[in-house]
Amino acid sequence: MLQQTSPQNTLTKKDFASSQDVRWCPGCGDYSILAAMQATLPLLGLPKEKIVFVSGIGCSSRFPHYMSTYGFHTIHGRAPAFATGLKLANPDLSVWVITGDGDGLSIGGNHLIHALRRNVDLKILLFNNKIYGLTKGQYSPTSDIGTIAKSTPYGSLDRAFNPCELALAAQASFVARTIDTDPKHMQEVFLRAAAHKGSCFIEILQNCVIFNDKTHADITAPQTRDEHQLRLKQGEQLLFGKADEQKAITFDRESMSLKVVSASEKFEPLLHDENATSPVLAQLLATLHSPSALGVLRCIEGLSSYEEDVYAQNAKLKAAKGPGKLEKLLFSADSWTIE
Repeated sequence: MLQQTSPQNTLTKKDFASSQDVRWCPGCGDYSILAAMQATLPLLGLPKEKIVFVSGIGCSSRFPHYMSTYGFHTIHGRAPAFATGLKLANPDLSVWVITGDGDGLSIGGNHLIHALRRNVDLKILLFNNKIYGLTKGQYSPTSDIGTIAKSTPYGSLDRAFNPCELALAAQASFVARTIDTDPKHMQEVFLRAAAHKGSCFIEILQNCVIFNDKTHADITAPQTRDEHQLRLKQGEQLLFGKADEQKAITFDRESMSLKVVSASEKFEPLLHDENATSPVLAQLLATLHSPSALGVLRCIEGLSSYEEDVYAQNAKLKAAKGPGKLEKLLFSADSWTIE
C-alpha cells in the first residue's frame, strides 16, 4: 500500500522505485527509460498517490511493477481504454500509459488512436524496438520491410507504421520522439508532456539486445549520431551534423518535401514551430528518416480535454433536467419480463 505523501514533501528518485526486482534482459533500453522516469517524477511536485501507470502486455508493460505509485498491468493492447476510464473517474490523477510497438500499434492500435483523437489527458509512452520482444522475436508493426524474424523467415513484406505520423494523424495535441540512450533528453520530453493538458504521445526509440539489437544504431552510435539526429528547438532553424560540417533542413517546393542542404549553401531557412495550427510541418518531420527528428514535433495548447468536456456536459444536463434516478433510467423504455 502506498504511503501518504504531499506535494510539500521532498521526493527523490529512490522514492519512486518499488521493491520489485527489475527483470529485463541485461542491456535492455527499458532500464534507461525506467531510470529517466523515476528521476523525472520528483520534479512534478505531485504526491505518489496522484500518479498512476497503466500498461498492456509486453516487455515494456512490466513498468508499473517497478514504480512506487499506483499502477495497472492490464490486457493486451487495452491500456489506453483502461486509462481513459481511470481518467474519467478521477481527472485529478496524472495517468501515464506504457506500451510497445506491438502492444500499442497492433492489437491495441484502435484503442490508441481513439484515446488520442478524444484528447484524453493521458501521457502515452510507446517503446519502439521494431520487434516483439516478450513473445520471442516476431516482426512488429514498426519492423522494416525485409526484416528477418521468427514469423517472417523470408523477410517482412509489410510497410512499417511510423508511430509519430500515426499519432499526428489521430490528432494528438502533443507528439514527441526521444531515445533510450539519452536520459537527459528523455526527462526533458517527459516534463513537457507532464505539463501539457491533453493527449500526449511519446515515441521512445529503444533497443532490444536479444531480438533486434542495434536497430537504431545509426541514431544512437557516437560515431554516427551527429549525422542522424535532428534536435528540434522551438523557433530555431532545423540544423544538424558536426559543427564543422553542419547541415540544414529546408522545404523543397518542387518535390513538396523536406530537403537536406549544407548550412554553407544559400537556402531559405526553415524554423521549427511546434505550436503551428497546421500539422503539416510536424508530419514532414515525423517521416524524416536521415536525420530523424528528436524532441517535440507538435504541441497545441488551449484545447479542452475529453474528461473536461464530459464533466461539463454532465453538469449542463444535470442543471437542465435534474440529477435523475437510476430506476427511472432503467425503466424509461420498453421492457420485458422473462418467464
